[in-house]
Amino acid sequence: MAAVLHVLRGAADPISGEYLAAQLGLSRAAVWKRVHRLKAQGYVIEGSPRRGYRLLGVPDKLLPEEVLQGLKTRLFTGPVHYFETLNSTNDLAKELAAQGAPEGALVVAEAQTSGRGRLGREWDSPPGAGIYVSLVLRPMLPPMELPQITLTTAVAVVRAVRRVAGLAPAIKWPNDLLLNGKKLGGILTEMETESDRIRHVVVGLGLNVNNPGFPPELAATATSLTLAAGRAFSRVHILQAWLEEFEELYGRFLNQGFPEILEEWKGSAETLGKMVTVRQGPRKISGQALDVAPDGALLLRTANGEMIRVTSGEITPGSDGEPGV
Repeated sequence: MAAVLHVLRGAADPISGEYLAAQLGLSRAAVWKRVHRLKAQGYVIEGSPRRGYRLLGVPDKLLPEEVLQGLKTRLFTGPVHYFETLNSTNDLAKELAAQGAPEGALVVAEAQTSGRGRLGREWDSPPGAGIYVSLVLRPMLPPMELPQITLTTAVAVVRAVRRVAGLAPAIKWPNDLLLNGKKLGGILTEMETESDRIRHVVVGLGLNVNNPGFPPELAATATSLTLAAGRAFSRVHILQAWLEEFEELYGRFLNQGFPEILEEWKGSAETLGKMVTVRQGPRKISGQALDVAPDGALLLRTANGEMIRVTSGEITPGSDGEPGV
């Protein structure tokens, strides 16, 4: 199907089935079957016995052919594993990575039935509205550097949204994207290790793009690009922008280190300078979020002046926990 689509996409005028068959080494019946499969996926293809086939429109879906079309990356080039519905893109990406999937392999779904964020929370993933994607990475790094990959991912999302939508999300440490104080997206980074190095990393991204609204329990805390801007956006273009921006940042991280990326992260940080509460299971610690350390840890100053390094936990605004440890 990809070959038929490629020819149709590049033609300004209708193309006969006979020409397509000759160009692609197929029978006319095989061409007809491929065209009908493309139509079933949502492609708008005009066809007439005398004039031939013409591509009139593409579906608003994260299909492999659309994601890879015009994508300006060298490393993050797929393969793209596409599903209408999937339990969790991260779960499948981890399976594929364990089976040897290359760096740059993608799992995308139009909807997730068991999407999740950090701490096992459910992620609302309605069909055709957001971006639900997981990317396989194989960095030659020690496990302790995983938090830096999460922060780098967030910077790439901010860049991509600004580039395509003209909006500037804020980053809430360590992995949330906010817009007008409401949650726009989240990042879930998981890894498999061996000895003292990372075997593979799966970076999962959930981003609310064209959601017209949210369930009552989420309406006060969640938003989408459509709700913020009053118009719809191409999910394909946003995904492509994220892959392009992330590839550039990931390469810089591996070759030049994290300092410049961290400074860019701080420029979009929602957390820094504010009083926050860190929830770590049943325990709560409150203090002022002063900075992020070079390794990605949050530096918190408690009411008694003690500096605490926070490497994990759920951050909420305000002070309602212990003043220290």
